Amino acid sequence: MTENYTALYEQHKIAGASFTDFGGWQMPLKYSSELAEHHAVRNAAGLFDLSHMGEVWVTGPDAAAFLDYALAGKLSAVAVGKAKYSLICQEDGGIIDDLISYRRSEEKYLVVPNAGNAKVVAAALAERAAGFDVTVEDVSAETSLIAVQGPNAEAILLTLVPAEQHSLVTGLKYYAAVEVGITVNGAVQDLLLARTGYTGEDGFEVYVPNGDAAGLWEALLEAGAGHGLIPAGLACRDSLRLEAGMPLYGNELSREGNPYAAGLGPVVSLAKESDFIGKAALAELKALGAGATSGRKLVGLKGLGRRAGRSHYPVLKDGNVVGEVTSGQPSPTLGYPIAMAYVDVEHSEPGTALDIDLRGKPEPFEVVALPFYKRQK
Repeated sequence: MTENYTALYEQHKIAGASFTDFGGWQMPLKYSSELAEHHAVRNAAGLFDLSHMGEVWVTGPDAAAFLDYALAGKLSAVAVGKAKYSLICQEDGGIIDDLISYRRSEEKYLVVPNAGNAKVVAAALAERAAGFDVTVEDVSAETSLIAVQGPNAEAILLTLVPAEQHSLVTGLKYYAAVEVGITVNGAVQDLLLARTGYTGEDGFEVYVPNGDAAGLWEALLEAGAGHGLIPAGLACRDSLRLEAGMPLYGNELSREGNPYAAGLGPVVSLAKESDFIGKAALAELKALGAGATSGRKLVGLKGLGRRAGRSHYPVLKDGNVVGEVTSGQPSPTLGYPIAMAYVDVEHSEPGTALDIDLRGKPEPFEVVALPFYKRQK
C-alpha cells in the first residue's frame, strides 16, 4: 500500500509522534500518552491533523439535485452555510461511505469523505454526475484539515480571529460552516471554518491550503498554550468517538451492512421526491426492519467488569454466539469498558445481559442506549 504523508508530517515528527498507517496515510497515533490526550480533549482542548480526509467540491446549477440523487439524504434541503451528515450507498443499499456535505452557496457544496474512501467516493460522484449540469472536483491532494476539539476550542480560535469577526465564530451553530479571517504566519487569511467534530465535544475544523498548514498548526499550538491545548493523535480520537457512539467506517459501517441495522435510518430520506441510488433496496430494507440482511443491529455494550472487548470478539448469550464486537476498549472518561457490536435483534434491547468472549473467557456486559457519553451543554 502506498504511504501518503500530510503537509504536517514534519511537525508531528518534531513533536515526537508515534505513527500508524491509516487509510494509506502515515498518521500520528499518539504524541506521548493517548490517555492524556483523551482527557485533554474532554477537559481542555486537543489539536488534530485530519488532512487524510477527502475534500470534493460539487458545483453547478444542478448541484443540489445531483447530490439528492447521489446520496441517501436530502441535500437540497440544506440551507446555505449549514452541513448534513449523509451516506453514499450502492444499489443494494450497502454503505460505500458516510460523509459530511457543506452547502457553501446555492450551487456549491463541499463533500468530505473518509480517508480510505476519498478516491472511491470522488470517482463514484464523478460517475453519478452524468446527465447533471455539475462539476465534481477532488481537491483532497492540495487541502489540509486541522481540528481543535474540546471545551476551550472556541476561546483558542478567537485569539486568531479579528475582533470584528468574533461573532461569526461564537454564533456558528453545530453542523455549520463559515469563512473567517484567521491569523497565519502574521497575516489574516480567509479560511473555511466548520463546527462539526467527531469527539463528542465542541470543536472546529479549519480547511487550509497545504502550504499554509504548518503555519496554522503552529499558530494554534501557540494560541492554545494557556488553554491546555496539546496535539492529539488517532488513538484518542478513536476512544473519544467510541464514547460518543459515533460509527467508524470499516468497523460499524461497510458495503455489507446497511443504514437501518447501523441505526442510521433517519439519515436516509426515502420521502424525497427524486430517485436516488439505492432507494428501492433501502425502502425494502426499511420495511423489513433493523437487521433485515443479517438479523442483527448495532448496539452499545457497557462492561460490568474490568476487561474490555475488542473488534471481532464474539458476543454471547448463555454461551451461544449472538453477535460480534465492532469497536471496544476501556472508556477513559467513564471508567468502565464500552463496546459497539452487532447483535441478534432479539437480544438488542437496553438492559439485556450479554457476554463478550475474551479469548475463551466470558466477560459480562449489558446492552445500553448510545451514546455512552454526552457532554454537558
